[in-house]
Amino acid sequence: MIDYYPPLGFYYKVEFGISTDKNDVRFQSVSGLSVEYDYESFKEGGENRFEHKLPVRTKYADLVLKRGMLTDSKVLNWFLDAFRDRKFEPADVNVILMNEKSEPLRTWKIAHAIPKKWLVSDLNANESAVVIETLELTYRYFTVQ
Repeated sequence: MIDYYPPLGFYYKVEFGISTDKNDVRFQSVSGLSVEYDYESFKEGGENRFEHKLPVRTKYADLVLKRGMLTDSKVLNWFLDAFRDRKFEPADVNVILMNEKSEPLRTWKIAHAIPKKWLVSDLNANESAVVIETLELTYRYFTVQ
C-alpha cells in the first residue's frame, strides 16, 4: 500500500503568456483560486417548507500575486500600460503547483486576465524590509488540469 501525502503549497510558479522572463514566474504568494455559484431562489406554490435553489452562473475571485518588487519586468510593464495608458490587453496565466522533482502536480489555467490593482508596500525608514508589490488580476474563468 502506498501512503498518500497531500502536496506542499510552497513550490509553484506563475507563467504569464506575455513574458518568458525567469523573474516573472517567482511570487511570494498566490491567492484567489476559488470559484462558486450564484444561486437563484424559486418558490413553488403550495410548498412552504423550502425554496428551490437553482445554479445561475459561476463567480471567480480575483487572483492576487505578491512578490518582492522588480524594477524591470514585462508583467509590471503590462500592469503599468493598463493603469497609465488604459491599454488593457488580456493575457492567459498558468499557476503551476510542482513536486520536489519540479514536475507539475496541478495547473490552474486562467483565461483572459487583465490588471485590476497594483499595490506597493509601505516605505518606512525605520524598518529594513523588502518592498513587496501586489498584483491583482480579474479574469473570466479558470480550468484545472
